[in-house]
Amino acid sequence: MPSTQLPPPDRTRSRVTPFKAGAVCALLALVVLILVAVRWSPLMTLDRTVADALHRRAVAEPGLVHVNRILTDWVWDPWTMRALITVAVVALWWRGERLLAVWVAATSVLGTLVQQGLKSAVGRERPQWPDPVDSAHYAAFPSGHAMTATVSCGLLLWLLRRYGLGPRLWRTALVVACVSVVGVGLTRLYLGVHWLSDVLAGWLLGVSLVAFAIAGFARYERRGGPPAPGRP
Repeated sequence: MPSTQLPPPDRTRSRVTPFKAGAVCALLALVVLILVAVRWSPLMTLDRTVADALHRRAVAEPGLVHVNRILTDWVWDPWTMRALITVAVVALWWRGERLLAVWVAATSVLGTLVQQGLKSAVGRERPQWPDPVDSAHYAAFPSGHAMTATVSCGLLLWLLRRYGLGPRLWRTALVVACVSVVGVGLTRLYLGVHWLSDVLAGWLLGVSLVAFAIAGFARYERRGGPPAPGRP
């Protein structure tokens, strides 16, 4: 008698792939960019309100401002993040994973080029107030700190996942990465250096870039490239 059991449902179609996640984040970042470019009033009002509230709080707490400066200029500085990526690239190259090393390095460099290109194309004057916290006259769109942290932490998490990091260490690495990405954005807002939309765009563009990098390398592997570590 033939079996009446149905085959298990195929869940692959409903799974969110890195490419889909990257496309969604890139679309949201584009929306933010368009709203900034046309100076949409509600977005600019929200930017100015958040910046003003954080600025006034920062002026009243100089000690916390000093801590934020240490975090944003040393711990979460873009050059610190790039140094971590450089160490990962050198380690991959040393292990013989040269294509992956080049792929990671190229993604990091591309993130910097995208951020600098948009920064040059989009100029916005910051709120006009006597600002003892920071003397910058223009905010960078998107935030270089937020975008670099997102790209660097995302790439490092991807590499740790590929090389089979244990569940406990993986969760720890994930928490550290999330705290770093969120923390760098909050410190830049608190110091009065960036608008809220600058930080938001940096996060979205960083996630989209990492997601596209993961999706692109996975596609290369499916088309006959070298298998991931630990796979036949």
